[in-house]
Amino acid sequence: FIYDNLMIQTNVIHEAWKNGVKRLLFLGSTCIYPKFAPQPIKEEHLLTGQLEPTNDAYAIAKIAGIAMCRSYNQQYGTRFLAAMPNNLYGPGDNFDLTGSHVLPALLRKFHEAKQAGSPTVTVWGTGTPLREFMHVDDLADASLFLMNQPDAPYGDLLTYADAPALVNVGSGQEISIADLARLVCDVVGYQGEIVFDTSKPDGTPRKLADSSRLHALGWKHRIELKDGVHDAYQWFVGHHA
Repeated sequence: FIYDNLMIQTNVIHEAWKNGVKRLLFLGSTCIYPKFAPQPIKEEHLLTGQLEPTNDAYAIAKIAGIAMCRSYNQQYGTRFLAAMPNNLYGPGDNFDLTGSHVLPALLRKFHEAKQAGSPTVTVWGTGTPLREFMHVDDLADASLFLMNQPDAPYGDLLTYADAPALVNVGSGQEISIADLARLVCDVVGYQGEIVFDTSKPDGTPRKLADSSRLHALGWKHRIELKDGVHDAYQWFVGHHA
């Protein structure tokens, strides 16, 4: 998986330069930042500390892509930008419990518990970690917004002194895993009890991206979390009978 990421991004970025692509948006993830980065996480916090060990290989692949965009900009005069969204969710997500992220996993868990009449649903960890979530449609909107910026503000993103060619994309809102589980429980209509398995790892305690550079350009997310979770759940019900 990590090898595939590296090969795909390397070939796409290189071929974009060879074919004279004027603008390219490289999408990554906020897992590129150190596990204990100051909060909220600014773009300049990249490579200032140790990564989260459970996903450091993926993070390193994405960091390589950021460095490649910057290097091509410097060496060849390209205008390639890297955007780092936080936790994404929405229609078309991966709902496989063995490999999905927390929000789609919770949707499936509570849905199946409701169908089976299970009295409890177990959630890994203490429930205390804080996470920021953004609907995929908001990311699509932000991507178009960035690519359609006039030359001057777009150029400022590429030449920003502390973190050139890198911009965070997030809602600026965060929620604990415990509160997220309760929200999902409400959306699904599950009536049982939520149990937290504190023997399981919590991961990074907090991961809120500072998206002030993007927000200063005039972009804000449009889909609030509860509405987005409802949208994702309706898609799941319609596609995973």
